[in-house]
Amino acid sequence: MEITRATEYAVRCILHLALDTGERVVPRREIAAARDIPDPFLGKIAQRLSRAGIIRITQGARGGYQLVRAADRLTLLDVVEAAEGPLELNVCVLHPKACSRTCVCATHRVWSRARRQLRDTLAAVTFAELAAQERSLATPTGKCAKDDNGGERRRTRSRKAPQDPKKKGR
Repeated sequence: MEITRATEYAVRCILHLALDTGERVVPRREIAAARDIPDPFLGKIAQRLSRAGIIRITQGARGGYQLVRAADRLTLLDVVEAAEGPLELNVCVLHPKACSRTCVCATHRVWSRARRQLRDTLAAVTFAELAAQERSLATPTGKCAKDDNGGERRRTRSRKAPQDPKKKGR
């Protein structure tokens, strides 16, 4: 199971707005460039976020996006469900009548519990918390530092691996 690219971009957009300390309208192009989101795709995602009451869209030369709710009152679940729709692991969880076996199905309970746990986990994280974590992870150069597991936190452009001196000239 994997979230869609639209959901990933929606989260990036809202995180960018949460990191903006002023109450200014943040230009769409700024968000797209800073968060590696294709500009036209960001426009479509923003429409979903606006319909969900998460952002306000301002048109025109000084237009852009602005959070409607404070970042400490906006959860990861809010944004994921605005982009994806209701989280469901199996159709029977949201629509029990869709399956005639719901009342006797052992896995139905597992799917229901897993959905509840995922929703609880996402609902427990606010964008204010995510913004604070991202600020603490930032480096002076803007490059990615190593994460706790020794890997890079963000994808970077690949570099050629150094050549083995023994194989040189072959």
